[in-house]
Amino acid sequence: MLWPEALPAFKNFLKLERGLAENSLESYLRDIAKLASFVQNSRSPESVSEEDIHRFLAFLTEIGMSSTSQARILSGLKAFFEFMRIDRRRETDPTALIAAPRLTRKLPEVLQVEEIEDMLACIDHSTPEGTRNRAILEVMYSSGLRVSELTALKISQCHFDEGYLLVVGKGNKTRLVPVGSSAIACSEIYRREIRAGMEVQKGYEDHLFLNRRGAALSRVMVFYIVKDLAEKAGIRKTISPHTLRHSFATHLVEGGADLRAVQEMLGHESITTTEIYTHLDRAYLQQTLKEFHPRA
Repeated sequence: MLWPEALPAFKNFLKLERGLAENSLESYLRDIAKLASFVQNSRSPESVSEEDIHRFLAFLTEIGMSSTSQARILSGLKAFFEFMRIDRRRETDPTALIAAPRLTRKLPEVLQVEEIEDMLACIDHSTPEGTRNRAILEVMYSSGLRVSELTALKISQCHFDEGYLLVVGKGNKTRLVPVGSSAIACSEIYRREIRAGMEVQKGYEDHLFLNRRGAALSRVMVFYIVKDLAEKAGIRKTISPHTLRHSFATHLVEGGADLRAVQEMLGHESITTTEIYTHLDRAYLQQTLKEFHPRA
């Protein structure tokens, strides 16, 4: 099997067996293509050795690629050679004994409650976009949705009477996420007063949040909305839609929420991913000590 044949076959495997989203599929394929380029296609996928993988990772280090990016690429390689074994194209996995580089976990940027309120205060509620943007921020901060989950959110998935959303997350896995009363109220106002009067494009009749043309919002547009409001509020932190998700989780943990409950709401497959917010909580406690204790 040559690389041009292997990549589409691997994509089908990921799509059918793992149910990955299109963005994740393309990311995996780009990483495998990097290996193919490195061996200059002189080695087929069946003949790549453990030594080739070591040399490839050493090359990534030489060009300055971060350990986080290297770990992601190695994860993709492991998935690829697992596919090769399952498909009986190889008997051995050249990545089996290769450990991922040690990662130093960077704590994500988090907004204070007052900063989120400042962003909300900067919204112009006299415009249709302002009404929509208020609902978007309220839903993201109230439920901790990923931006892709927000842009794909359907009206039929919003069970506001019961106070929860049915969210389709990574790997097409669904989960129930509670949503706050303020987010519900703002979403209902947007749906009744703005969205109901829009000309909706075919295929987007059930999408909750729409752009001016009546189609689903892009992730880039949501990024712009959040970034613009942060600037207007005078916030100097590096802000993205994911910052609202981090803030949602951090404020829950700081308030004493059970970590398993936060894991469920965020849709994390592993509790270790959620545990980063306990570190954030400790950092908050340490900062409180430094600020308010006379002997700190």
